[in-house]
Amino acid sequence: MLFVVSTPIGNLEDITFRAVRILSEVDLIAAEDTRHTKILLDKYGIKTPLSSYHKFNIKTKTDYFITLLKEGKNLALVSDAGTPSISDPGHELVKAAILNGIEVVPVPGASAMVTALSVSGLDTDKFIFLGFLPKKPGKIRKVFRGLIEFDGTIIVYESPYRLIKTLKFIQEVLGERHIVVARELTKKFEEVLRGTPSSITESFSNREVKGEIVLLINGGKALENSNPA
Repeated sequence: MLFVVSTPIGNLEDITFRAVRILSEVDLIAAEDTRHTKILLDKYGIKTPLSSYHKFNIKTKTDYFITLLKEGKNLALVSDAGTPSISDPGHELVKAAILNGIEVVPVPGASAMVTALSVSGLDTDKFIFLGFLPKKPGKIRKVFRGLIEFDGTIIVYESPYRLIKTLKFIQEVLGERHIVVARELTKKFEEVLRGTPSSITESFSNREVKGEIVLLINGGKALENSNPA
């Protein structure tokens, strides 16, 4: 079997009893970064061997893992944080396992996207997750233009180096809307900022943007008043 195992997005205590058991019992763990995953394994006394699985070795390692699975081995797939294959490596291995008739078993747990949405205060009944936005400004604008009429919550992952520019694109294309910036979730410097593109840009005017970010945008029309209620 191939177990797709969710791991903590920050706080190492955010792992399920089942995930710890599965990671202890499988023959091999396919990890995005073995050094990162070893920190988690050491905390819980897990001795299972690790093998790297990232964007630079996907083809060769997918074939290797499928061979092991066909031989009767049980494997666990993990990413650096959260749920594998959600804006992280994993989709290729899951797809290959399914095509080869290998059972794929989810071991659910943390996800930065769902975690941020749950505390955002924005609509949770209808939302769209875009992962990471394109790098080119023209493509970013195109993405947002296609969502002008979308009335649910828009969720993206963003790097600290691009956040301010992305906020400007939101203001330019979608207007002043309620947005939420969830930064470093479950970690020591966790921060959830609520406001508008302009107000949150202002909040970072005197400090550096750091950490992993989930950006959530309220759907529907732009605010008539730029100050959120």
